[in-house]
Amino acid sequence: MTGPRVLALGMAAALLVSSCGYHVAGHSSTLPKSIHVIAVPALENKTTSYRLEQKLTAATVHEFLAKTSYKVVPNPEDADAVLRGKVLSLEAVPLLFDTTTGRATTMLVTVKCEVTFTESATQKVLYHADNFVFRNEYEIAASTANSAGQTDLTTLKNFFEEQDPALDRLAQDFAAHLVAAVIENY
Repeated sequence: MTGPRVLALGMAAALLVSSCGYHVAGHSSTLPKSIHVIAVPALENKTTSYRLEQKLTAATVHEFLAKTSYKVVPNPEDADAVLRGKVLSLEAVPLLFDTTTGRATTMLVTVKCEVTFTESATQKVLYHADNFVFRNEYEIAASTANSAGQTDLTTLKNFFEEQDPALDRLAQDFAAHLVAAVIENY
């Protein structure tokens, strides 16, 4: 081999060995190697939003299964670790408005939770947040405007109906944020 080839090979090997350690969010677990099964019992709902906890729990289970190698079960006795949570509040405020109708077109939604992730064998708390906050913007379907073309508090309830795709998107986004925080131990 000639000098430049040897030098290039050496530099490539050095770069490979001395990688910077960056990783894509949601793909690096800092959890103990003894954890293989995670229990995710239903979140408690301290809000007045009907079945919100079911949507958020189902989305969290789906996110663990889709983005990690952990097995997920509902029963804490069958798991190496348990994720428990309480939905403390759900708030939606109009963020953007249609200039022609004056109706809200985008909502800023904030979900506040209390979350604890505990290792079963040792009862060691691996992650805890008294005020886990998830915030995101969501467009409002045209059907939420009243007959005058304006959005009022009663029509905003449509935004959170269990069939509403916005609530499904909210649950998916919330779960991605929560699972990343738990497994990466932010």
